[in-house]
Amino acid sequence: MTGWPRSARILVVDDDQANLALIERVLRQAGYAQMTLHQDPADLLADAAALEPDLIMLDLHMPGLDGLDLLRALRLLLPPSSYVPTLMLTADATVRTREKALAAGANDFLTKPFNLVEVSLRVGNLLQTRGLHRKLAVQNDMLAEQVRDRTADLRSSRLELLHRLALAAELRDDDTYQHTVRVGCNAESLAEVLGLPPELSALLRHAAPLHDIGKIGISDTILLKPGRLTEDEFEQIKTHAEVGARILGGSATDVLRLAERIALQHHERWDGTGYPSGLRTEEIEVPARIVAIVDVFDALTHARPYKEAWPVARAVEEMWRLSGRHFDPDMLEAFLAGVEVGRFLDVPQGLN
Repeated sequence: MTGWPRSARILVVDDDQANLALIERVLRQAGYAQMTLHQDPADLLADAAALEPDLIMLDLHMPGLDGLDLLRALRLLLPPSSYVPTLMLTADATVRTREKALAAGANDFLTKPFNLVEVSLRVGNLLQTRGLHRKLAVQNDMLAEQVRDRTADLRSSRLELLHRLALAAELRDDDTYQHTVRVGCNAESLAEVLGLPPELSALLRHAAPLHDIGKIGISDTILLKPGRLTEDEFEQIKTHAEVGARILGGSATDVLRLAERIALQHHERWDGTGYPSGLRTEEIEVPARIVAIVDVFDALTHARPYKEAWPVARAVEEMWRLSGRHFDPDMLEAFLAGVEVGRFLDVPQGLN
């Protein structure tokens, strides 16, 4: 704001050359140097957009274009958030004329013949107000940027917390702590292959890793058991779906609401034999069907405390066997086609 308001850009339109010359002289004596003067009112609208003036001085009564019409056009042309004051020049000092001009957007008036001191004072007052608006706009932009930065930091912190929460559940039966990361990335990739909206695909990346958060409620004796589970132990394992949904439930955020539904449904099966609710086919939500595929494939192809890693070819064969029973067949076909070309994270190229 250094040098303001003397550096202000002033646009003057008056069909009387003598008036223009007088206004120019008065403004130069007052220290204003950036002036654009026109006799033809048609030049006003083009210059108002190109010059971005800080003040417009406009003759109210001119041949051809009426000053009131120009005022209304200016309000449509100039950005709504900007404050560009308009000083009307008129020999008509009637109350009705002033009311019309104010209604059209005028900010102040100079009555002809001009009082030279009044010209300088009214111009100075309007430019001071314009300067305050400019300063406020700069401050608002700075505040908006700070809000954007803080919002981005907060979102990043929340996502990091979700990531760490997923790892807390996973570290109990995954020595590498990478299963949740792979499930999230591969769920996003499969969603993209299936043509889901980009917003949902991106959300899946952060929600899918929480699918097994309910394992926090399962005893290590059962969760880390190297041998085959008893029927009672398996029933306890199955509770992790509902436990996870309870942990994640009640949130107002999109990512946790999605994670809640995935945690609850990712062990449902296409043929209705899954748990906890025995949902079948399209009763199972799309995100849960996606996670069911990438989760099982990752578990088969990576070592866990209770099993060795399977070769990719064996895992693919097993999943084809379960198509239409455990998995949505169309989704599975799209996933395995991607596996063939190395589309998914940490899956070896090809099938051998």
